[in-house]
Amino acid sequence: MISGALLAVMGLVFALAFLFSMLGLGGALLYVPLFKWFGYDFKSVAIPTALFLNGLTALSASSYYLRSKMVDVKGALPMIATSFLGAPLGAWCTHQVPTDVLILLFSVGMIVAGSRMWLTSGRAESKALAPFRQRVLTTGLAGWFIGFLAGLLGIGGGFLFVPVLLALGYPTKKAAATSSFIVIFSSFSGFLGHAAEGHYHWPLLAGCAVAGVPASQLGALVMRHKMKARWIKQIFGVVLIGVAIKLAWPILF
Repeated sequence: MISGALLAVMGLVFALAFLFSMLGLGGALLYVPLFKWFGYDFKSVAIPTALFLNGLTALSASSYYLRSKMVDVKGALPMIATSFLGAPLGAWCTHQVPTDVLILLFSVGMIVAGSRMWLTSGRAESKALAPFRQRVLTTGLAGWFIGFLAGLLGIGGGFLFVPVLLALGYPTKKAAATSSFIVIFSSFSGFLGHAAEGHYHWPLLAGCAVAGVPASQLGALVMRHKMKARWIKQIFGVVLIGVAIKLAWPILF
């Protein structure tokens, strides 16, 4: 029998998966604090569960984006390869860093990314990509670093993938769709690093998967047909900054 707490978590996961699939994210940005707020251990349950769910919902959303030809698969390959290598190392380093430090690092990253999204939301969409060689070098280096942070902090890395892709000239919706595709690999790679250490909670994993997959499909559909690029960036920015403040406040004050 499913407990009331798990049902509440599943309902919130459904809402978050719907929202974040529109932004090219798996949702771990909020899954980690959500699980922590419901009493699950930050390192051994919240982080690995968030990574698993992040990968699953990103996979679900990406299946729609791929069918709609919104993903730059070739351009995503360098980020996929290097983030896949960096994520397990970050997962291993989780044990070496105090929980409060992890939360503060997590919060700082979200504030930086959220502020940038909000400040650039009014800019015109890019009409030209950076040269392919520059994109390969930039995304390859960024991918390893983001993958490391993804495994360390229990995130898929989408909140950093999207700004990198935007800086290289990708239109907002294409950047979000391509990021969602990349997040699959960094998330599952990070989760496997944690699972190898015995860090998983099967009832929570199963319940959240049931809620997250249909929500991510619905969010992908809405993003393609209803959302404007400016709205995506503004929602992205507000959500990131708000959650960062909520997480860091008890530690700093």
